[in-house]
Amino acid sequence: MSQFSFTFPRHYPANSCLLPICSLHGSAVTTVEGVGSTKTRVHPIQERLAKCHGSQCGFCTPGMVMSMYALLRNHPEPSMEQITAALDGNLCRCTGYRPIIDTYKSFAGETACCQLRGTGQCCLDKEDVCSSSNKGNQMHSGLCNPEEFQPVDPTQEFIFPPELMRMAQEQRKITLVFRGERTTWISPTNLRELLELKAMYPKAPLVVGNTCVGLEMKLDGVHHPVIIHPTRIPDLHVVSNTNNGLVIGAACSLAQLRDILMKVVLELPEEKTKIFRALLQQLKTLAGEQIRSLASLGGHIVSRGSTWDLNPVLAVGNSVLSLASKDGTRQIPLNDQFLAEYENADLKPKEIIVSVLIPYSKKDAIKHNSYFGKEKKLEQGNIEEGFKSADEIIEGEIHIGGQEHFYLETNCVLVVPRGEDNEMDVHVSTQDAARVQDFVALALDVQSSKIMCHTKRVGGAFGGKVTKPIIFAVVAAVAANKTGRPIRFTLERDEDMLITGGRHPFFGKYKVGFTNDGRITAADIESYINAGCTLDESELVIEFVVLKMDNAYKIPNLRVRGRACKTNLPSNTAFRGFGFPQSGLFTESWITTVATQTGLPQEKIREKNMYKGVNLTPFKEELDATNLVKCWKECMEKSEYYSRKTAVEEFNKQNYWKKKGIAIIPMKFSVGFSATKYHQAAALVHIYTDGSVLVTHGGIELGQGIHTKMLQIASRELEVPLSYVHFCETSTITVPNAIATPGSIGSDVNGKAVQNACQILRKRLEPIINKNPEGKWEDWITEAYDQSVSLSATGYFRGYMANMNWDTGEGQAFPYFVFGAACSEVEIDCLTGDHKNIRTDIVMDACFSINPAVDIGQIEGGFIQGVGLYTMEEIKFSPEGEQYTLGADTYKIPAVCDIPEQFRVYLLPNSRNPIAIYSSKGIGEAGLFLGCSVFFAIWDAVAAVRKERGLTGTFTLNSPLTPERIRMACADNFTEMIPKDKPGTYKPWAIDIA
Repeated sequence: MSQFSFTFPRHYPANSCLLPICSLHGSAVTTVEGVGSTKTRVHPIQERLAKCHGSQCGFCTPGMVMSMYALLRNHPEPSMEQITAALDGNLCRCTGYRPIIDTYKSFAGETACCQLRGTGQCCLDKEDVCSSSNKGNQMHSGLCNPEEFQPVDPTQEFIFPPELMRMAQEQRKITLVFRGERTTWISPTNLRELLELKAMYPKAPLVVGNTCVGLEMKLDGVHHPVIIHPTRIPDLHVVSNTNNGLVIGAACSLAQLRDILMKVVLELPEEKTKIFRALLQQLKTLAGEQIRSLASLGGHIVSRGSTWDLNPVLAVGNSVLSLASKDGTRQIPLNDQFLAEYENADLKPKEIIVSVLIPYSKKDAIKHNSYFGKEKKLEQGNIEEGFKSADEIIEGEIHIGGQEHFYLETNCVLVVPRGEDNEMDVHVSTQDAARVQDFVALALDVQSSKIMCHTKRVGGAFGGKVTKPIIFAVVAAVAANKTGRPIRFTLERDEDMLITGGRHPFFGKYKVGFTNDGRITAADIESYINAGCTLDESELVIEFVVLKMDNAYKIPNLRVRGRACKTNLPSNTAFRGFGFPQSGLFTESWITTVATQTGLPQEKIREKNMYKGVNLTPFKEELDATNLVKCWKECMEKSEYYSRKTAVEEFNKQNYWKKKGIAIIPMKFSVGFSATKYHQAAALVHIYTDGSVLVTHGGIELGQGIHTKMLQIASRELEVPLSYVHFCETSTITVPNAIATPGSIGSDVNGKAVQNACQILRKRLEPIINKNPEGKWEDWITEAYDQSVSLSATGYFRGYMANMNWDTGEGQAFPYFVFGAACSEVEIDCLTGDHKNIRTDIVMDACFSINPAVDIGQIEGGFIQGVGLYTMEEIKFSPEGEQYTLGADTYKIPAVCDIPEQFRVYLLPNSRNPIAIYSSKGIGEAGLFLGCSVFFAIWDAVAAVRKERGLTGTFTLNSPLTPERIRMACADNFTEMIPKDKPGTYKPWAIDIA
């Protein structure tokens, strides 16, 4: 959105969902289609984002492009700080942000450039600006070449419309009135008119950014007969320095407030700007740039949340509000009484805020035996003998909260009746088109062959669109069948979060025996997941929790039991990692506790108990852990673990209120499912007479790059350029009975099917090619057609062998394993509980990667999703079962400012996987668990705090490790002042769901 201000236009990123059309009078609006397209001209922003692999599912890409576009229009050579601020209102669930940030680094001015990866060299001068590591790193090289980028030419951008410029410069402005059926929108031009309108309509709200009234209208159905839009009034945009402080107009946006405060902080002595700097700190995390650009300071204040971002700081700083009405003006302090809406300290109905003076500084289901299905149990060795041989035994428990999928594209469906033979097209955002087809056919009582399901691509899924889209497709199909008309709907974010469930909250209890040198002799584990009110995928999830409980450790005597608890909460479902993120964190927690109890370093306990060489898992599947040890050693070396650990200890000695922590975590991730039928796949490949190739398969594009890999496979097998090969959509018409696309196996099994189809076609063409070896591909295809050779082939893969017998506790449960390790360093603030991710190094055993750029993107995206799970994403329910966390305002996923300052990913070299296509591995899920390295780095920092304060015993940290939990774990005089809870004497605001 562009507006002309005095002598030049200003450009703002904006959310269309919060932007009333009446507020756009006099503004120029540019959408992503106007920035550039493949039909006209691709803008350098779009081009670089594509070439640097910054788009996976693609749903966040338009927003990323628009945010950067607005920044470049205002600042052609922005600093990295400006780039980060511009993107912090944009969420991405797939990429982990690194490729997006690396893309936009290329636009940064050299004077404000960062120093790449701590090498002391400018990132703009490096060829591998978009890689996770520098050229000296042999693990992988740059993923794009900046020399190929087209330059940014500001002269080619749209000019601000001259007619709007003339209108803005007119001396005489008129009051604008827009009348609708329910609401009249009035935009006055001066303060006198505004006060008269407020006297005439005392209940009419003043709307600037629409962040409050807009949500009231949408969520609560509140509609106002009159709305006043005061943004064209100069008196409300005043900015002035006085002897007492800084006066800022109430209509100034939060982005303007930030720019004003930054300028003043640089100009005034430090002792006068403490409140200003505190406000700037709060503004960094207040909403996103799109909202900060429109939301007003006055609107933020009058919303009256005492805990809202700026109000506590303004109150502590003794800020003063200047009020005005038709009867006169007055000033009141912005204090606790104002925030509590006391009558003598509140606005009167006919008053408005004109400006603000900011002074210069002077467990129920377990108890009731409510479960789904039978207990899952796995046992090896002799538990009792293992405990007898232990020097010490510890017991404990841990709670791990749930996680919302928060795919950027909510559930949506379009059903179109064909008008004959009961045929119907279902366009649905799903991971399992075949199951949608089956249930729609069942609901309509027709044959499955009459229901055609189509999925072009999905804007993120993470397991949340395996079963849930069935419900919405059936509802829409029934309505379409009844009316004979197309039916389409898309869930609102709050509706999606209410209905679809998420990752299972987890509760675990352990009893672990070990020797004085840290060797684990026995572990007895009880694990419970909160399934919610229906079974869904919970039985499979608890199976995986039990099967994967050992993570990377050989425990000679082990017993694991698991139950899926039936509760009265929304039903939970599949989520990326499928139980392993919970069981893995649980195991690493008691490993850490063993280290504390023995006084040995955590990494030594992990090394001592790690799988080495060829072993058997607890369910008797053979495991070669050679690459696990390699990943661990590579990560130790690449992360410079021991030297940085020494530096962390030195930092902690010199700082009392800030501490650093570092942790390194190994991983053994099991790929696939414990049944062969879930690994079958089919593909259909056509060659057309012009030589072009159409590939279709049963996998669905969720942002994981499956179609890209399938096209690469077809190109390689047919020996044609990639430009000849095309993919249209996943459909039950072309590939029937396809399995779902979860569990990291999509590229594995569908790749085998595509390979099979292409090999069949190539074999048919061999006689023609041998007869004319110098011919072109097009010549061979023409000759094949003339000879009536079929140019279509179906490929099929019967699946990996996999099975699990729960009666015996034995089986070949998984096709293969992915190994990895991650080292993370953090810094915590002991007073606030906030933490900063300083550096992360990941080594992943991806074997022979089909597409390293795609795989690295999956690793990074999964890791950041794991950081969210373990440190910030928290689902809250009231005691009555009302879900509090509905939408981005109450449920926080990682943003661009939450990624590690240094983020390095290495693919283990010289590694092979003989059973998968081209010796690759499926790594779509594995990276998520490694996000717990941040969790345990925080644990390490908290341990340093407690040790300094004389608390040297073991302690437990639950997940997510939010600032509140970190702060309370940093025990001191302040935490001791907080009264202890007395059960039964109060009603809790929220309940524990794990």
